[in-house]
Amino acid sequence: MAAPLGSRSRGLLPLLGLAGAVVLWGTSFASTKIALTAFDPMVVVWMRMAMGSVIVAFIWPLIPKPEYRRGDWRWLAALSLFQPCLYFLFEGYALKYTTAMQAGALSAIVPLLVAVGARVFLAERLSRTTLIAVVLSMVGVALLSLGSEAGLHATNPVLGNVLQLLAFVCAAGYMLLVKHLSSRYNPLLLACIQILAGTVFFSPAAVTADWGSILHAPPGPWAATVYLGVLVTLGANALYNFGISRLPAARAALAINMIPLVAVLSGWLALGESLTPVQAVAGVVIGYAMLLGVRGSRRAVRESPPVPEAA
Repeated sequence: MAAPLGSRSRGLLPLLGLAGAVVLWGTSFASTKIALTAFDPMVVVWMRMAMGSVIVAFIWPLIPKPEYRRGDWRWLAALSLFQPCLYFLFEGYALKYTTAMQAGALSAIVPLLVAVGARVFLAERLSRTTLIAVVLSMVGVALLSLGSEAGLHATNPVLGNVLQLLAFVCAAGYMLLVKHLSSRYNPLLLACIQILAGTVFFSPAAVTADWGSILHAPPGPWAATVYLGVLVTLGANALYNFGISRLPAARAALAINMIPLVAVLSGWLALGESLTPVQAVAGVVIGYAMLLGVRGSRRAVRESPPVPEAA
């Protein structure tokens, strides 16, 4: 018998949330590259956090707040440290040295990092298929960096790709922590806490910035920064937090596999970027690893124990 319409809608909403987050995150690489043509990387991050904080100030009274439990601050601090603090610290400089296409392609390894993290920290089963996928994805990442060529959009692609890889390690930690906290904390509340923490963390960049040149920057970098601050910073995190709060962590992380496609298309359309032949092979290797990871993660989801509640 067909499932009731309301039940299907509730099951569809988390998937729509993940899809929205993927589109916003996927287009953020090209947007950041445009913003970096006029602004310092850390200034871009602070401005997008500050814009997000303005929105948070308006919606904060409307967000449900849970009863605080002793020790919660450790989990919330770790969540904010991983994303946005360390993540944007690494990614801000990564996109200064590599292309939006390459940075976006690397995001295909995030679901595999989540699967490994779930095995280590949540005692979820890591299948042999997933383990092979992790190894293949790392080979693909190495090919992507070694096959890169310095140019207008990538002055030091190897360094940029390494920094972006570190950013995605932080992203995997963030996803695991969101799953851990979302049993009690509203997904939007978690996103707001992250933005407020990021605004404070990156505030030294605002203090030392050359605001004279920033205020006279061309419209393109400003438009890209506003897009990042108003839509991506709060919107993507809130949508993804909502999706992962209602789905298993490994399954929700698989949505990240669509980010490379969005990043490649937006890098090509907005910036005219292209991949070298070696990088195209690397993309095939990462894509194949992604498919293996889907198989292994589905198996892990079926056999994994429930996530423990925060102490």
